[in-house]
Amino acid sequence: MKPHGTKRIAAITMARNDEFFLNRWISYYGAQFGEENLYIYLDGLDQKIPARAGHANIKKMPHREQAVQKGDKTRILMLSELARKLFADGYDIVVGCDCDEFLIVDPDVNMTLAEYLSAVHIKTSLSGLGLDVGMDLKTESALDPTMPFLAQRRYALMSTRYTKPVVLSRPATWGSGFHSVKGHNFHIDGNLYLLHFGGVDLDMIKNKIGDRNPSWARHLRKRARTIDIITRAKLKNMPMRAARILQRILRPIYDLNKPAMLGLKWVTTIPMRFEKTGI
Repeated sequence: MKPHGTKRIAAITMARNDEFFLNRWISYYGAQFGEENLYIYLDGLDQKIPARAGHANIKKMPHREQAVQKGDKTRILMLSELARKLFADGYDIVVGCDCDEFLIVDPDVNMTLAEYLSAVHIKTSLSGLGLDVGMDLKTESALDPTMPFLAQRRYALMSTRYTKPVVLSRPATWGSGFHSVKGHNFHIDGNLYLLHFGGVDLDMIKNKIGDRNPSWARHLRKRARTIDIITRAKLKNMPMRAARILQRILRPIYDLNKPAMLGLKWVTTIPMRFEKTGI
């Protein structure tokens, strides 16, 4: 049963060979919206049901071996169609993201994510500021999988790549990777953040590279770049507010419904209060 005063909200994702992140995704969004409101496609009939699946709705789909770009398009069309079905079934809001991405509301607001999304006006979609959390090789140790991420990682690259319109208030079609909504502008909320943890640990990336085809291996190596940028950064306290303002104003000429930052590689220190999210 949904909490009093909140809208009916679903969270959706699709994953393959990613049980580590998927278990955390279920734990987080299950606490926010209720496990029964989570909808997960597993990419492959051979995929293992996550240990923390609980009451989440999980469906295995036949796997098709594809290059990254083509595979991304196939998956996002499936997830956009799933969102349409959920709206038709009575959901008010659908949150769609990868299983290593966590949408949070600033703890200073003192509202749950469900309460906040229920209260804020959402024209069609809503984005949080993208924080690509990475490992500082000079000061941080290998990830302890039993501990929260944010108890172990202090820095993030403020990345337009993860300032995604992951929140929908009505049926629409996402672009590949949830990076845009076709035919609609994006709106960056001042209290929302999308934390991406694909670069949270260098050894984890290396292990995954050995498990993927060449195009996916190239994709995973890009995650290691975040670790390199964070490790090398001389300034690690760039203001999040300034990054949000830039991303609201600037657009890449080739894609006007996405944010831009003039190629700036700004690293910020993740506020200690974000640890309250438990991620």
